Amino acid sequence: MRLIWSLSVLCAASSVSAFAPSVNSNCATSLRMSTVVEVSPAEVKTRQDATLEKLRVKDSSSGAITKDDLKVVFEDEHIVVVDKPAGVLTVPGKDEANPSLNKAVFERFGSESGRMDKMVVHRLGMDTSGLVVFARTDAALRNMNTLFRTRKITRTYEALVCGNVASDNGTIDMPLMRDYEFPPYMRVSSDEHQKALIGLEAEEVGKKMLEAPKDSVTQFEVVSREDDVTRLSLVSISGRTHQLNVHCAAIGHPIVGDSVYGCGGEAAPNGGLSASDLPADAADDAVQKSVAEAYAGKPMCVHAKSISFEHPVTKDKLSFESAASF
Repeated sequence: MRLIWSLSVLCAASSVSAFAPSVNSNCATSLRMSTVVEVSPAEVKTRQDATLEKLRVKDSSSGAITKDDLKVVFEDEHIVVVDKPAGVLTVPGKDEANPSLNKAVFERFGSESGRMDKMVVHRLGMDTSGLVVFARTDAALRNMNTLFRTRKITRTYEALVCGNVASDNGTIDMPLMRDYEFPPYMRVSSDEHQKALIGLEAEEVGKKMLEAPKDSVTQFEVVSREDDVTRLSLVSISGRTHQLNVHCAAIGHPIVGDSVYGCGGEAAPNGGLSASDLPADAADDAVQKSVAEAYAGKPMCVHAKSISFEHPVTKDKLSFESAASF
């Protein structure tokens, strides 16, 4: 059976009390739901600055990787495809001293521009493993950017999620927005939360916080059901920030090991939805806690498994695949 989850069906009017505690102490069904109150710009900035500092500290813990450590899947004079391990930054960020996949690829292959930042066409989160493409020439960089922007690249992810997903396949169609309660993280957008932003200025809370909600669509297919977890194949149609994490949490099946959107995470539980909006097969607190304990100390279980696209210069059809480690 194929199932479609959409905002209009699943979460008609979630309302969340602004500025609840910044770190959740409970799992997916923990509620902080009441009437949306006036947003304090100063509070948004304070919370965002604190979280960004935590993220900077986490970035500094990126695993060391050298040019000799790279698992190269494909290379030619224009592009390189590598298999990224979990726990390594794709790019070093503002602190270029951080170890990163980008730096290792640049040291091994170099680039026409002589700049490692001019090799980056997309990225994976530090905790996500899998296939990443880098450009070696200016033409490849320009054309790869076009392919991503026009959604002419197909990427499939494999993930373990908490609980047993009842439907064999389906579509999750829920728009996303920045979460002013837990900035700079994301949440499922609702009219109530959009209205709460009225009157705020970009100078107060930042431009990204005031962006219109982004249409976000994820397709999924069950690969297997394994005790208290389900192995899913995921395709992010729209490619939004943290989309897979938020969408899985919003259907009651957060990604195993997700320390932000999963059990006890730093973002709003359930992708920002009320527990009453979750489907009947949603993983309850007991299941999520049990899974969290079973996978404690392991990387988040999401892997960029395959990528297919037209070569940015030769126009050859390319397709690559990598096995998940979990």
